[in-house]
Amino acid sequence: MPVNMGSPASNGFLKQNNTLFIRILIISFLSCIPGRTNHCSNLSLATQEVQTKSTSSSNIPFSLETLTLDGYFSFENTHHAAKDFGSTSHFHPSAILHPKSVSDIFSTIKHIFNMGSTSALTVAARGHGHSIQGQSQAHQGVVIYMQSLKEPCMKIHTGELPFVDVSGGELWINILHETLKYGLSPMSWTDYLYLSVGGTLSNAGISGQAFHHGPQINNVYQLEVVTGKGEVVTCSEKQNADLFHGVLGGLGQFGIITRARISLGPAQKMVKWIRVLYSEFSIFSRDQEHLISMENSFDYIEGFVIINRTGLLNNWRSSFNPKDPLQASQFNSDGKILYCLEMAIYFNPDENNIMNQKTESLLSELSYIPSTLFLSEVSYMDFLNRVHLSEIKLRAKGLWEVPHPWLNLLIPKSKISNFAQEVFGNILKNNSNGPILIYPVNKSKWNNKTSFVTPDEDIFYLVAFLSSAMPSSTGKDGLEHIMTQNQKILNFCAAADLGIKQYLPHYHTQEEWQDHFGLHWELFVQRKSTYDPLAILAPGQRIFQKAIPFL
Repeated sequence: MPVNMGSPASNGFLKQNNTLFIRILIISFLSCIPGRTNHCSNLSLATQEVQTKSTSSSNIPFSLETLTLDGYFSFENTHHAAKDFGSTSHFHPSAILHPKSVSDIFSTIKHIFNMGSTSALTVAARGHGHSIQGQSQAHQGVVIYMQSLKEPCMKIHTGELPFVDVSGGELWINILHETLKYGLSPMSWTDYLYLSVGGTLSNAGISGQAFHHGPQINNVYQLEVVTGKGEVVTCSEKQNADLFHGVLGGLGQFGIITRARISLGPAQKMVKWIRVLYSEFSIFSRDQEHLISMENSFDYIEGFVIINRTGLLNNWRSSFNPKDPLQASQFNSDGKILYCLEMAIYFNPDENNIMNQKTESLLSELSYIPSTLFLSEVSYMDFLNRVHLSEIKLRAKGLWEVPHPWLNLLIPKSKISNFAQEVFGNILKNNSNGPILIYPVNKSKWNNKTSFVTPDEDIFYLVAFLSSAMPSSTGKDGLEHIMTQNQKILNFCAAADLGIKQYLPHYHTQEEWQDHFGLHWELFVQRKSTYDPLAILAPGQRIFQKAIPFL
């Protein structure tokens, strides 16, 4: 069950700073307080009824309508805020805030904070609604549409250490468009760019550049945050550093990001995009690990698993050219588990010869299947925005707004072979329902002061099962089958003691969250007590439950 915040016992927690033992006792005690903690993190019907009684829907609009805002609240037709990209959780809010200023956000949160524990009202920030398990939802609470926030205006600063100041609701695709006008761009990305800055920075922001530049949370100079007390705080490595580190990767638990200062670097104009195949996982992973350990490697390194795909290389021909067309035409992928290594080098047109030499040199150190070398040259913009092309095609077929029961795992290097053998060879067998990404990153590139937790090894792998479920299907492409399959993967990881961590984590009990954060759990709870003592923020994460008053 989630930790209950706002009770006298949790306030007492703040005063106990002497020993870990006492803190653990207090947390355990909080879990046992009857009538003050919800025991079902998924919000059972009984729980929803309690919340309905304690926070009268007729009183909520009246209370919020007293606020003076630059934007506005909407109290009707809020159903769209109960849906996200995952489309597996649907919790309806009582109100949606469309802010035009940071003042709108802190006024709303301050108002709810001042209501104290007499109200069960909570607040969730929603960027582009790309959460998977209802993390951006607030049952009978307030959802803040961050894309409505138009301040601060995007400002790009050139110079020795260039950066861009952006609103927390800004989309990364817009940042890319604007910074490219100055020959600059952020250095760390996600694969899909139609995500909000606040959303990815509250998680981590991982893509094929992370092995070199770290995740997006490592590439931020400064934040402006509205805490759960309704306080507006500017924070950085040198100013309010505890809040800065807590918010980055903090799953929205300590504050809403309203502004971010993101580091920039030179942006090349072109990309050499390369794909090769492997039939042996051990060789595939060895080559990936070799590339991320090199001083002068590719600029982007990812990989994915291909299970029982026919005509694979022919499908690639629409975007890539085979190095040897004859050999490529003779390659047969039917019935095999294959592993694709995907790489990219950024370059300017006048550097074409140097780029080709570097490409050939790096490829000469790899042991891929020779006939499967495919290459392409695209613009920097088109490469970074490549997933959007798939989105357009899927939307045209009605296959974008379907359930996405994704599972994202971080797996220690020493356990990745064991994981691959069981999961790809037995659990998934001959079936997958979407892309399966797999690539290693260097832990040395991650700031260990942030809230984000990683496996305890210098190199770990991101493995992402990006499944799509067909609505109403009861077969292997249906939601129930995929979620059962995901649970089998998690059960294996637990039984084999692989030491994994979930990325975009989703858990049902306090014990699971405590295990997820490990030694960082105590600090995480302490920060929650400091910056959001009533557990107003991000209830959809189901980590902490706002105290419900006695009825």
